[in-house]
Amino acid sequence: MTELIEDCADIPRSITHAEHPLPAPRAAASWEVDDTTARRFEGINEYGV
Repeated sequence: MTELIEDCADIPRSITHAEHPLPAPRAAASWEVDDTTARRFEGINEYGV
């Protein structure tokens, strides 16, 4: 672990600290399961999934 930390310390700041950080994640789109799909999986818990 010490070696990994030392290796990471050698990574240039220009790589580890972006000048323009990534945007925040977007909210997940809403979704729903239709009745046909829900029926396909009725009883799935019986299989231990």
